[in-house]
Amino acid sequence: MLAYLIRRLLAAAVMLVVIIVVVFSIFFLIPKWAGVDIATSFVGKQADPASVEGVREKLGLADPIYAQVWEFFKGIFVGRTYSGGGDVTQCAAPCFGYSFRSEQAVWPVLTDRFPVTLGLALGAAVLWLVFGVAAGVLSALKRGSIWDRGAMVVALSGVSLPIYFTGMLSVAVLDIGLGWVDAQYVPLDESFTGWFGGMLLPWVTLAFLYAAMYARITRATMMEILGEDYIRTARAKGLREPVVIRKHAMRSTMTPLLTMLGMDLGALIGGAILTETTFSLPGLGQKVLDAIKNQDLPFILGVTLITSLAVLVANLVVDILYAVIDPRVRLA
Repeated sequence: MLAYLIRRLLAAAVMLVVIIVVVFSIFFLIPKWAGVDIATSFVGKQADPASVEGVREKLGLADPIYAQVWEFFKGIFVGRTYSGGGDVTQCAAPCFGYSFRSEQAVWPVLTDRFPVTLGLALGAAVLWLVFGVAAGVLSALKRGSIWDRGAMVVALSGVSLPIYFTGMLSVAVLDIGLGWVDAQYVPLDESFTGWFGGMLLPWVTLAFLYAAMYARITRATMMEILGEDYIRTARAKGLREPVVIRKHAMRSTMTPLLTMLGMDLGALIGGAILTETTFSLPGLGQKVLDAIKNQDLPFILGVTLITSLAVLVANLVVDILYAVIDPRVRLA
């Protein structure tokens, strides 16, 4: 187990370096090859030539590419000093960039919004795992029944309907129409009940989309596993059906679900843009949308890095859980 863990950590470290290089290339190298003035992108087209030149010096755009990559990489871990144009700007570690338009470091702004997005992602993940997996298992066990057909119709609806449609519909019916919940977001440090009530509809709306996909995957995987030889052997040995399902079938079913969960949860931590916009949640998704509208490139870069790192960490956790569920994985 220790050797497996060390291999996965080393692989994650290598992937971290690759992610940083790729993100740097997307925001700095490729635009340069395309003839785009990167300094202008960071300060805006309306900036005066002196400001553009000052940002060009601060970013070190005249330095060799390897030097720019190193400064970018080093800034994430030890911070960075932007000097040029007659002044010096400090960006404390971890430096995910600095917005010269708003005179703000990216990391503190994103960390203020991160708890909202994290709460949204984790709460929705709990709901879609519980209801999606349960619906998929029951559909597989009752194949061809009314429950099976009804659950798959609901799952198909969840996958097909746009999330902003289901979000606005839930607000119109449950909040405005029936008054059962209050969709107004309240910070957690102000009121737990207010926060929980404000997050309930976003959780349900987001979970409806993902629960539908998880139900379909669970049903297909469970139906395949129930036909395996070791399941028939377990039944032939006289094990009760709940034991066969829980201890044998579910362990194999969890592997593809964990793979999906690592990707989905990691991506959501980078911001559920549609959900946060629909419910006016001040999370990372809302911030990156504002940055796109205002062409504030450093914040787009920062959220891209956070999303990539979140997917990396989530998949590292999934790899470890693989070894817990299936000991054979440790030999891979």
